[in-house]
Amino acid sequence: MKLARPDIRHPRIVLAGCRRSVEGDGDDAGLVPALRKRGLHGRWMSWDDPDILRADLVILRATADYPDRVDEFLVWTRRVSNLLNPPDVVAWNVDKTYLRDLESAGVPTLLSGVAGQSAESPVGQTALVFLGGEQSHAFTTAAEPPVEPDFELWDLGHAAIAAAAEHVGIAISELLYARVDVTGAPDDARLVRLDLTAPSLGWLHLDAGTRELQQRRFALAVESALERLGLGPFSHRRP
Repeated sequence: MKLARPDIRHPRIVLAGCRRSVEGDGDDAGLVPALRKRGLHGRWMSWDDPDILRADLVILRATADYPDRVDEFLVWTRRVSNLLNPPDVVAWNVDKTYLRDLESAGVPTLLSGVAGQSAESPVGQTALVFLGGEQSHAFTTAAEPPVEPDFELWDLGHAAIAAAAEHVGIAISELLYARVDVTGAPDDARLVRLDLTAPSLGWLHLDAGTRELQQRRFALAVESALERLGLGPFSHRRP
């Protein structure tokens, strides 16, 4: 574990939840300890708590009530300092026409159907998780053990987040996290959903060792974001 140094200004990091469940459903319980192991100070707050505006970095994690307050939420995303994922990403992603943008960019989605399924049909899904634009882990809601999708599914996921990053004009590495839900056979897989706005990352579907390793990668991605934004723990020494 990195030790905090008193001569260094440590950035104030907030993981944003909502009032009815500030820390979410427990799936993200390991994130604050993972950040602490990197010498980063993180805490949970409701996204609509006025004190959150004092944070140096805000990470969207458990903002489950935002669909009911979407206009207020979008205004708020532009008031806080250094939001992850960025406000332009969030605004694009909460508008459900984003699937049409991805389809236009050449990403196969359920809008064009898959193996006889329509976009409205219930289908089994695999959730692919990317951290800092790179492949992390996968899970399904129907199975507790982690799954290892075929590389074609990971390629589809990467194509989706690359198209999203290009659409909003950022580098793919600027996406702290992304969850890509896909379905279909590997040779005819389709995108069901791309969630860049506080998705469940399925940590509890992983075994303890894998979860610790991948949450360390999450913390490293946060650390990289801090450095990119000029907020790294060693970027500003106290006078």
